[in-house]
Amino acid sequence: MTVRQEPGRESAQAGARAGAPPAGWRTGERTLRLLTVATVAAVAALLTGHAWLLALAAGPAVLVALAAPGQTRPTRLATALTVEPRRCFEGERVAVRIAVEHDGQAGLLDPAVTVGPGVAQVAERIGEASVELEFAAVRWGRWTIGTVDLDIYDRGGLARRTVRVDLGELEVFPVPTHAGLTPIPVRLPERLGEHATRQHGEGVEVIGVRPHVWGERQRRIHWSSTTRRGSIQLTQFGAERAVDTVMLVDALGDFHDPVTGASTLDETLRAAAGLTRAYLRKHDRIGVVSIGGQTRWLRAGSGEQHFYRIVQSVLEVRKDLGYRTPDLQRLPPPALPAGALVYAITPLADQRVLDVLGDLADRGYPLVVVEIPIADPEVDETDQAAGSALRLWRQDRAAIRFALRNRGVPVVTHAPGESLDLAVAPLLRGRIHGGRG
Repeated sequence: MTVRQEPGRESAQAGARAGAPPAGWRTGERTLRLLTVATVAAVAALLTGHAWLLALAAGPAVLVALAAPGQTRPTRLATALTVEPRRCFEGERVAVRIAVEHDGQAGLLDPAVTVGPGVAQVAERIGEASVELEFAAVRWGRWTIGTVDLDIYDRGGLARRTVRVDLGELEVFPVPTHAGLTPIPVRLPERLGEHATRQHGEGVEVIGVRPHVWGERQRRIHWSSTTRRGSIQLTQFGAERAVDTVMLVDALGDFHDPVTGASTLDETLRAAAGLTRAYLRKHDRIGVVSIGGQTRWLRAGSGEQHFYRIVQSVLEVRKDLGYRTPDLQRLPPPALPAGALVYAITPLADQRVLDVLGDLADRGYPLVVVEIPIADPEVDETDQAAGSALRLWRQDRAAIRFALRNRGVPVVTHAPGESLDLAVAPLLRGRIHGGRG
């Protein structure tokens, strides 16, 4: 992506930004040093009466006069910005190139880079007419890359002009947690897919045998049952159906482990991305609902491109580390297809999330809670009151899990850094039922 910026045509918002560079050419550091030497030499000549000091003062003054504005200094400056890519995953590199165009002669380029909160500068290369920067995407989110105040000096290096270049925004996708298992609910929609059901159909999974009916294909004869029962028995196959799944992302809070620095919000979105990819590989339909500063949702869809649409829909919950007061209401019905399997990925730390989970269970949705664990609060072990408070905190967490399981909602725990398959494997022992009130 290439963006051309004219210094005299910057937006009003950029011009009003605090600390905006002054317009036009101004004295450079070299000029100030030369004038300082000339002034000191002239004062010394007057004080000491040595005429040779006047010659020392005249040299810098002549250089400044010769480098005064003339035909060679550029009168028009323009910058062309190239940022590749504008979308990437955590840990990937982003290349930025600022090319300078002018109508005269210019000298040194000196960039001053202000880096945004979600990226880190890792390299800088300065050429005769361009500046190349390299950034590393540190954390997922929608980030402002930063700004570059580019000082452009004239040929003598005695005057400079500053051009501010806004590098724009960068979308950093989370690296999905590894997941391959896809548990399914008891009831599936009447839509072809890859999940075997107990309904009779044209699948590949055997669910039983039944007596032969005249006119049916003989290649389905189950010979061992036929021999044992003395009558022709046919193999029954289960129908294959697709699943409608919704990822419920809890972005109401972000808790950091004081020891490892792990973020619950980071792990929440990575787990959601991993489950999304696993179900999309099965050609299922996936939707997402994120609850944070406001409730956002994306209707269920399928396909590889839908994965990126899902991630983009939740990147707004972290934009330049901003915060907005949450406004959580009942989840909108269009965001939840009838009978959809709902994965609630949450640290279980906010009562509003528990209210939403209770509402989903009351409405009969098959629901799975994937808990992102929170580290225990740091307390003074020698303080008896603090120890009692910590035990009460742990018991309250256990009571939350018990209340959910008592309503028929399975609760699994996903430890950061582990495969999601370890958490969801127990769900494969049976089908997921809807919650009971």
